[in-house]
Amino acid sequence: MPLRLPKITLPKINHKLAAVGAFVLLGAGAIAAIQVFGDPGAAGPRRIVSLEPSQASAEAAPRMSFSDAAAEGSEMDPVALEDLPHADGAQIGEVGEDGQLRVTVVESGETPGGRPAVSPLPRAPFAGLTEQGPGGPLPIVAANGRTSAQAYARPFTRDGSKPMIAIVIGGLGFNARATTQAIDELPPEVTLSFVPYAQNLQSWIDRARARGHEVMLELPMEPFDPDADDTGPQTLLASAPSAQNVQRLEQLLSRGAGYFGVTNYQGARFATSAQASQPVVQQLRRRGLVFISSGIGQRSALSVEAQRAGLNNTAADRIIDARREADAIDEQLLNLEALALQNQSAIGAGFAYPVTMEQVGHWARDIGSRGYQLAPASAVLAARAARR
Repeated sequence: MPLRLPKITLPKINHKLAAVGAFVLLGAGAIAAIQVFGDPGAAGPRRIVSLEPSQASAEAAPRMSFSDAAAEGSEMDPVALEDLPHADGAQIGEVGEDGQLRVTVVESGETPGGRPAVSPLPRAPFAGLTEQGPGGPLPIVAANGRTSAQAYARPFTRDGSKPMIAIVIGGLGFNARATTQAIDELPPEVTLSFVPYAQNLQSWIDRARARGHEVMLELPMEPFDPDADDTGPQTLLASAPSAQNVQRLEQLLSRGAGYFGVTNYQGARFATSAQASQPVVQQLRRRGLVFISSGIGQRSALSVEAQRAGLNNTAADRIIDARREADAIDEQLLNLEALALQNQSAIGAGFAYPVTMEQVGHWARDIGSRGYQLAPASAVLAARAARR
């Protein structure tokens, strides 16, 4: 008789509950795997993002007439010395009555923001280098012969095998954002030039020197078309009496301290007048300053009179942002490299347009690998004077 097995009845399956259960089991398994092996998505990109830099718009560049800025004031609030950016662990030194600079700097290699540590330049003015002027301290030659040109220039050690290139960025002090960008983001070897009408000018100078930049002061000079180019109330005029220009010069120079020299703002008409230029350059030499011109020609009456007065001077070789376009600025920077290779040095001058600072920053990052040395303008001026 065949063996008969008992009939087994399987329970009915709730398919919805089964699906939920399977999902829970899969989720628990995934969590366990992540705990053991880590999240594979965390090591890779979530999405593709273009890293191509965008071009800054020249239309966003700072644009303000000197007279309007003088009337309306600056965008900057006063900056206390303790609020200025310093190199990590650095101490700002002072200059004694013997003219010797004493600075103690301890560098950590990088600042907390990731940028290389910068040795700050000491706060100005130095003892014995000023007298009281109509608007503040006026530069003078110290009793031991030390000048502002010597004291306030950025220290520099030349690599004799590399041509030097200096960049001067001007128009600073009116627009807070552009000025802060120039001070904080450009290499400390870049020389910064400030408008004398800017409010809180000394605070800006202090901040720039705390970031290692040497500083120049811009002298507004008469252009050919004053209606188109507003240079403000203290403009040096080609037709003015000598006493008036000297008085205006002292007003301008006493707006701040810590600049090693001056440059022109506009001045195409003023530079044609030897009679107007002579007393100005004589005063600059007597006060221990130097002069770097831009955009007015290397053989103007102003430069000839500067040579005759014994004022150490030179001219920028290129205006790098006459066309405010990235490609045009890059082309001028390459022209500077060619000039430096030919003449051992070159000076480029530009304005604090966002596009200018962006392109200069990119260009300067690997200038050493291309066989050039980025140098402060004072170093190029000194090297040129030594060859004369």
